[in-house]
Formats: sequence, C-alpha cells, structure tokens
Amino acid sequence: MTDNTTRLDHVVLWVHDPVAAADFYEKAVGLRPLRLTEFAAGKVSFPSVRLNDETILDLMPHSMAESMKMLPGAADSSGHPVNHVCLALPGDDFDTLHSRLEERAVPVSEFSYDSYGARGKARRSFYFRDPDGNVFEARHYD
Repeated sequence: MTDNTTRLDHVVLWVHDPVAAADFYEKAVGLRPLRLTEFAAGKVSFPSVRLNDETILDLMPHSMAESMKMLPGAADSSGHPVNHVCLALPGDDFDTLHSRLEERAVPVSEFSYDSYGARGKARRSFYFRDPDGNVFEARHYD
C-alpha cells in the first residue's frame, strides 16, 4: 500500500482464549484469522483477525498484561477500558452479520436508526458482545 494517509491500523482486544476468540470472529463475524498457526506453535504472542485490507484486530491474551511496559500503567488496561468498537459494513454484509450472530445465539441489541458516526448518520446499527465481553457496534450507512 502506498497511500500513507492517517487511518486506523489495528485495535488490540484483551481476550481469555485467543484461539476461541479467533474462532468466534471467523465463524460468527466473518473475519479471516491471521497468525493462528504460529500462535498455536508458540512462535508469536497473539493471533489477529483481518477486518479489511488495512485494519486488523489483535487478540491479546490477558496473560500478556504484565509484559505491557510501553507506558507506565499499560498492564492495567487488561479488562474492558474501551466502551465499544464500531464496524461499518455495506448493507448486505450488515444483514449477513446480524443473521450469523442470531444463528449462533449471540445476543444482539435492537436496531437503532440514524445514529451519528464517522461518515454522518448511519441508516441502521446494532450491538453485540464477543465471548470475552468486548462490545461491538455494527452499522451501515447506505
């Protein structure tokens, strides 16, 4: 990629079981796992899932909290300090995600309409949690 404009690169989520989390994101959310084999072999510290060509979600095990030394107090972030992460999808993908979550008995919120986001008002949105309690909003603008 040669476009170096400012954009979101990755979000790190604290998870209890990275393999189970990757399975959830692959099967329920439809995201492709990355580095799962390497994680299982002990070659990398955590796996990821690909959100799009430019963005990944890292699935960081809580056991790594003590090694978070990039800033004073960084280890204290192990938990749920982020309110939620929002995924913007095309309308058809939004409907597919909603159906996939319901098929897997993942609780979802009621739809909300015209909520404000990065691209203005979203036509519809709903919320769900991953198995570790991280809250996600799914929305579409079209």
